[in-house]
Amino acid sequence: MNNQVDDWQKLGSYDTNIQAELHANLLKNNDIQVSLQALSAIPGMNSGAVLWVQKQDFDKAQQILDSIEVTPDADFD
Repeated sequence: MNNQVDDWQKLGSYDTNIQAELHANLLKNNDIQVSLQALSAIPGMNSGAVLWVQKQDFDKAQQILDSIEVTPDADFD
């Protein structure tokens, strides 16, 4: 029997809770089981989070996050 407690892999760390939650929701919408670990025990601190996924979903999750297009900040001149 496989112990699912040990089947989690760290997918990434985020500086803000909002970014972690955004990526977690994206993965959940693609049928990937996700767990968020807040880096502060104080609610509302927005000190970042770690995203964990099941081992069998790790490659698919990494591929989804890698496909996010990142554009530089807009030029406000």
